[in-house]
Amino acid sequence: MEPILHLSLAVRDLGESVDFYTNVLECDVGRVRERFVDVWFFGMQVTLHARPDQVLSPEQRGAHHFGATLDADDLRRLIERAQAHDVVFLSPLSTDHPGTPREQTKAKILDPSGNAIELKTYADPSVALERS
Repeated sequence: MEPILHLSLAVRDLGESVDFYTNVLECDVGRVRERFVDVWFFGMQVTLHARPDQVLSPEQRGAHHFGATLDADDLRRLIERAQAHDVVFLSPLSTDHPGTPREQTKAKILDPSGNAIELKTYADPSVALERS
């Protein structure tokens, strides 16, 4: 079996969160239980837990985020979907190192519970994801 990355998130409202992940980010639904739902976020199992008491406040968020690296067309499409759904952008779409092999275009959005999600694309993934 190939490894599957897994992330658990506290959410304020389970229905609202499932709607966001399925209708905005086009995730498929996995297990559905009374207090949690799994969604498949670009190959990663994300479990949304109905735990409003554990949702981070904006002051606590800091550098905490997760995300996906997509091809440029998929990134553009998801950004347009997020804009059409009035999603809150933590960081607007921007490009770092334009015109170089390290070029990356990215944005950070917030789910309804304030969990930060980074969506990005690389001009040359082999350079951006280089391993020592």
